[in-house]
Amino acid sequence: MANRVVITGMGVISPIGNDVETFWNSLKENKRGFGEITYFDTTDYKVKLAAQVKDFDAKQYMDPKTARRMEPFSQFAVAAAGQALAQAGIDMEKEDPFRVGVSVGSGIGSLGAMEREHKKMLEKGPGRINPLLVPMMICNMAAGNVSIQYGLKGKCINVVTACATGTHSIGEAFRAIQCGEAEVMVAGGTEASITGLGVAGFTALTALSTNTDPATCSRPFDKDRDGFVMGEGAGVVVLESLEHAQKRGAVILAELAGYGATCDAYHITSPAEDGSGAAKAMEYAIKDAGITPEQIDYVNAHGTSTHHNDLFETKAIKLALGDHAYKVKVNSTKSMVGHLLGAAGGVELIACVKSVMEDYVHVTSGLSESEPECDLDYTKGEGVHTTVNYAISNSLGFGGHNASLVVKKFEA
Repeated sequence: MANRVVITGMGVISPIGNDVETFWNSLKENKRGFGEITYFDTTDYKVKLAAQVKDFDAKQYMDPKTARRMEPFSQFAVAAAGQALAQAGIDMEKEDPFRVGVSVGSGIGSLGAMEREHKKMLEKGPGRINPLLVPMMICNMAAGNVSIQYGLKGKCINVVTACATGTHSIGEAFRAIQCGEAEVMVAGGTEASITGLGVAGFTALTALSTNTDPATCSRPFDKDRDGFVMGEGAGVVVLESLEHAQKRGAVILAELAGYGATCDAYHITSPAEDGSGAAKAMEYAIKDAGITPEQIDYVNAHGTSTHHNDLFETKAIKLALGDHAYKVKVNSTKSMVGHLLGAAGGVELIACVKSVMEDYVHVTSGLSESEPECDLDYTKGEGVHTTVNYAISNSLGFGGHNASLVVKKFEA
């Protein structure tokens, strides 16, 4: 019989708060994290806004020398993991380190390092490249740095599935504990790609909003939505087998009950138009949790604020939940933090856990009016207090990757 898996710690670095309580309170207060891009000159760019992390100091989580050897995506992951481990109360001196693993993914790694060193190579020659370019740039280094920083010697993996990275990373960690490969997994996603090349690339795809008003630039499910706003940060959780958590007297926040993953096998950027791939991932997650669609109370949608995603995801929710789709609360955390790419699933799962803990679903910020095809309850106007026994978090990534996680209130 598969091990039950519980969540005992959470950590967040986000555009609206650099710890879980600040992040969650900001969501409840409808605080939007958007503003002018300050990392580079946007004069020649159509896109002017992003959701940048504010007031982050890596030296709060590691010594200055270690921080200098990490790019921001790794720093964010180490910081969020440290928060999660502290909340969970994991004492590595009392653990078998080979039974504590890491599954922290990044969709891109460090575009900043690539840009910086490529420019240096063109201007000064290949002999001037930073010797640490490769280990600073490659996306598995978030997981590697978390493991090194905290002495976690178990299974250490980096799932890369674009915008589904965080959700897949947590799902694969869930499976590792279910089947006994680990007793504890530090899992989530991280990203820091608000760079000239990153913004230019997504702009060329016509995926980004060109809206210059921070109050309306990201409005998932709204009829006037015009693309996503790039965000950055990290969301990391500590997963444990129920037996391990109970044995050490841990405070259990919620139970991770189900995981589903599929691929559209349709298009490199667009989701399947009928929503069938995402729907099947939700169906698998619900079946894995041993529940029926009618037991789902809340869906944290991928909800990017692009025309295709929001329309096709709405179809997917209807396919997966049937008539019950009209009775669930749906929202998009991206309406306040933007699209954190590989970090999105980790941050959004934490929003789901807090919803389950507090019976509260936050507003979809900026949503004014939807078109007829987007006709679900997207939590418009303000957040609501409502019973949330089961929540489902969706992530959909370029390449057709779909992933869903089911979180439930913990009952011994």
